[in-house]
Amino acid sequence: MKNDWKFKSAPIDPSEITPRGSYLSRRDFLKSLGIVSASAAILAACAPNLPDTADAGPQEIPEGSLTDELGDPVNSYDEITNYNNYYEFTTDKQGVARLAADFESRPWSIEVSGLVKNPKTYTIEDLLERFPQEERIYRLRCVEAWSMVIPWEGFEIAALLNEVEPTADAKYVRFEALLDSDRMPGQKASFYPWPYQEGLRLDEAMHPLAIFATGLYGEPLPNQNGAPFRLVVPWKYGFKSIKAITRIELVDYQPDTLWSTIAPNEYGFYANVNPQVDHPRWSQKTERRIGEIGRRETLMFNGYEQDVAYLYEGMDLQENY
Repeated sequence: MKNDWKFKSAPIDPSEITPRGSYLSRRDFLKSLGIVSASAAILAACAPNLPDTADAGPQEIPEGSLTDELGDPVNSYDEITNYNNYYEFTTDKQGVARLAADFESRPWSIEVSGLVKNPKTYTIEDLLERFPQEERIYRLRCVEAWSMVIPWEGFEIAALLNEVEPTADAKYVRFEALLDSDRMPGQKASFYPWPYQEGLRLDEAMHPLAIFATGLYGEPLPNQNGAPFRLVVPWKYGFKSIKAITRIELVDYQPDTLWSTIAPNEYGFYANVNPQVDHPRWSQKTERRIGEIGRRETLMFNGYEQDVAYLYEGMDLQENY
């Protein structure tokens, strides 16, 4: 099955895409995945103020040439790949890239089991071939009150779940990351209940904004960003978007998660971005966009309220944080 790439930016202003000089020079990567769409045409959809370069071959976009909707510079590729929370390697955000540099993300397999009619085990190559890859430009809001805007490549979680067919008893999706302290030195820290585990309600996982990411910036997912296969749920705090997934299980109970196990009074199961619910140790009303001076107001559900608020109708969002 040949991949069918299309651009979606919901509902981010197209100019918020993070710039990189070689973004239009990604045709070799696309061809390596059997993709024949013109990468320049994809970028044109992201930033229509740029000239049409679909037939002009690889182009260079000067660093910082794109701005957000307010005319301010947006994040660079270096910022996305050198400022990371990834405790499996280190608690030092700026040390993750160095420690993850030699991490081997091939071969890789993902087991899908539990309350499904068709349990399967996929290799990462299976997933790239089987599910059409799309580009999604999403805001990332960390619970620590900083944020970025990132152009991911991946596919909707719903596509995979529809293939394995959850049973009527399935209510939640449990995700588990790689457990290998030899490859991930941060897992030697006994304070954390490894492996990293996360969970979503089934209806959350089936929402079209929720994706599995396999790349960013038109390239395979970097190690420090969760290679080769991670979750991206843009209306929730970043710690919900588990990296280096090896197991997906459909269950009928609310699964334990790493952070809610460590500190349930600080990190709830839902972890929806909510400026009205402060972290016990800091305010969530504002955030620092990486690369900017000063702070900006945090948006309810990270700006995706119109798309996802219905999932939580009737719920007390102060209690179900």
